[in-house]
Amino acid sequence: MTVAFEDIQTGQEIAPLVKGPLGTMHLMRWSAAMENWHRIHYDRTFAKEHDKLPDILINGSLKQQFVLQFLKDWAGRDGWVWKVSFQFRAMNLVDETLDIWARVKDKRDIGPYGLVELEIGIRNAAGLESTPGSATIALPHRNGSPVPYPFRPSA
Repeated sequence: MTVAFEDIQTGQEIAPLVKGPLGTMHLMRWSAAMENWHRIHYDRTFAKEHDKLPDILINGSLKQQFVLQFLKDWAGRDGWVWKVSFQFRAMNLVDETLDIWARVKDKRDIGPYGLVELEIGIRNAAGLESTPGSATIALPHRNGSPVPYPFRPSA
């Protein structure tokens, strides 16, 4: 399904992407795929006793991937994820379920397509915001052409 620029309203909440609960096997597989062998991502004893953490940590790179998957899926085949910025401000722990969310802050029509400014983040089930940020998505007009590739913004 293609999201059209005209269908987006300022203040609109985007349906979240839900990931989890993220168990030790998820985190171990991600660590292996990324060749990130820091034991805080898969060894509970090491994380808690050696590094004095509350539990095994969800990898920052995995949270980053969730954000980009969410934005790409929302922009659809005809849209374009142009800019993304976020900060890791809190830890997420093994067995948490994460909601990757967005809210429309602003939108601008710039001719052949529109730019949508989003406030984004990741919250756990307790409502703790761990990864606040922003994104700019280029969306096609209804019945218009897809955002061109390569994407070169005109504004």
